[in-house]
Amino acid sequence: MHFVGIDLHKNSIVVCVMDQQRKVLHRRTFSCAQIEAITEFFAALRPFRAVVEATASSHWLLELLEPTAEKIVLAHPGKLRVIAESTQKTDRLDAQGRAEFLARAMIPEAHRPTPRPRQHRALVRHRHSLQGRITAVKTKIRHVLGDSNADRKDLFTAAGLAHLAAVRLSDADRVVVEPLRAEGEHLRGPLKGRAEQLKQFAREAPTAEAEARAVLKTIPGIGPVTVDVVVSELGDVGRFGNAKKACASAGLVPAVRASGGKAKELGITKAGSPLWRGALVEASWRLVRQGARWRSSSEDLKKRRGGTKAIVAGARRLMCVLSAMLRTMTPYKVVPQEAVAGRRGASEARTTGDPSDRETRR
Repeated sequence: MHFVGIDLHKNSIVVCVMDQQRKVLHRRTFSCAQIEAITEFFAALRPFRAVVEATASSHWLLELLEPTAEKIVLAHPGKLRVIAESTQKTDRLDAQGRAEFLARAMIPEAHRPTPRPRQHRALVRHRHSLQGRITAVKTKIRHVLGDSNADRKDLFTAAGLAHLAAVRLSDADRVVVEPLRAEGEHLRGPLKGRAEQLKQFAREAPTAEAEARAVLKTIPGIGPVTVDVVVSELGDVGRFGNAKKACASAGLVPAVRASGGKAKELGITKAGSPLWRGALVEASWRLVRQGARWRSSSEDLKKRRGGTKAIVAGARRLMCVLSAMLRTMTPYKVVPQEAVAGRRGASEARTTGDPSDRETRR
């Protein structure tokens, strides 16, 4: 068995091949354009296992090597820190270090979604990018009009756009506004196209994905956009051992530094997809506004830790709920307002009631 460490760059790859005794057998450097030479080199190594760090440009190499490799390991870049923080760091040493860790079965693996989730994720992220650009354009236009006291709530409706065309602006402001308006109009078409593609993608979903979508839609305040984000970014919930690991993957767990018996709790790690984390935080805001039980829990925590931490904690709690729902395929159940009020009243009675009453209850 050969163990191959690969250091992938935009224009080149550096390869180190070891045997089971971790003896270096080959070192090679290829241009990324040398597809045929790369294919022939790896075909001659069979049987082999290879490791490459998870990057934005690693997908093409994985697809190229999978037909001939016994296994391709995608290394988690954040967890393979011993190479990244080495004092002697070169491409050759990086490749050799990965090969040695692979031979020792010590590579921290990154998750690699299957083709359908990968396509879904690309569409969802592109739609989010387009929406972000449109929002930025609208914000800039509102800023210019605000300086002229000409902004209005319905600025981007038909009536508002007519107002924008007729409003008196300085020549400099008009030069700024017109390209922004044209850019916003140009981006609406692609955004609508991505939305239609995602609707079609959902209609073609396999049974397991369709059931997951149906379960997620039962949560109040969770619409199709949030469902798409959760389904594409979370993938198969079974890949997480428990809800806490799912929360960690979304970057919603607090970091902790402990030394000498003293521990300091930091902010959340913000690891993983910002889109996934942002969707959960936005959903947490909606649940607090719409759900009595979520609002009660958020208000209690807000008094102790502040509003921002209460909402982030709500997002983490929502991730735990989502994980449990998807594992058991159980729809969301709304707790009546009266039940929440009753529980809260009982809790307050336990904490503020007469001491003798509390003693009796014990």
